[in-house]
Amino acid sequence: MHKDNINMSEWNRLSHFNNPFGFMGYKYDDVMASAKLISKPKEPLLLPVPGSDGCVRCAVVATSGILYGSKLGKEIDAHDYVFRMNGAVIKGFEEDVGNKTSVYVHTAHSITSASYTLKKYGYKSVPHDEGIKYVMIPEGMRDFQWLQGLLKGERVSAGPYRNKRPRTYYAQQYNETRFYVLHQDFLRYVRNRFLSSHILNSVHWGIVRPTNGAFTLFLALQTCDIVDAYGFITGDHKKYSNYYYQRNAKTHVVYYINHDYTVEMNMWKKLHNSKIIRLYQRTDPETEKPKQ
Repeated sequence: MHKDNINMSEWNRLSHFNNPFGFMGYKYDDVMASAKLISKPKEPLLLPVPGSDGCVRCAVVATSGILYGSKLGKEIDAHDYVFRMNGAVIKGFEEDVGNKTSVYVHTAHSITSASYTLKKYGYKSVPHDEGIKYVMIPEGMRDFQWLQGLLKGERVSAGPYRNKRPRTYYAQQYNETRFYVLHQDFLRYVRNRFLSSHILNSVHWGIVRPTNGAFTLFLALQTCDIVDAYGFITGDHKKYSNYYYQRNAKTHVVYYINHDYTVEMNMWKKLHNSKIIRLYQRTDPETEKPKQ
């Protein structure tokens, strides 16, 4: 999404869809105050690595507890590019989740809340590798309010983040030329084509949307040739903690009404079986022993 592809005609079209898939319920001037500040990207999100065979190999690293003790860090970092999202706690877990981040996907909520909800796990800031690209999911009006402050280099003027300075949250790596905003059509495509939940037929339809991890994985599928997915929900998720940074804590996935984890879990398995992605699925040593 950028200032050159949003106009009154597009506004009218997208106003038929609820957020984050469109502008239903928003005021034109409120959205345009931010949208008209978003520069058109000067280059694609990712390019082949110089000197390579031209094939772009990516790892998408989510936060499931399946990664704790996996020792996959070196394998993850060996990819051309590494995508992460949300509370990407890295320090202290490098052996399992790697240290490299090329693309970080977030919302205003995820980037602000991580600083206090994940502090006890050692979180200090979002990934901020040199040259990192930041991708924002505009999930609500608060994200457009955040964008206005971010792009102007000012404090947020309204909403739940009023008076916050967005640029301080990017660990001095924010750069307008490396900042991207996902388009509502892409978000809607991911939901309608791949992750359409039965909950959309209920009274809760207006709040149902794929997870940030799901949007990130499909973003990688749009921009990479080979995609390996780590830390996504699998059929045996009850054996692990919710998040790898909880170590071996006994937790369980809470199925909030706004996300359909079962639909996502089945889709990751389907994409893996179809060889569209390679999904990391952990196998206990006991089950690996050959039958006598």
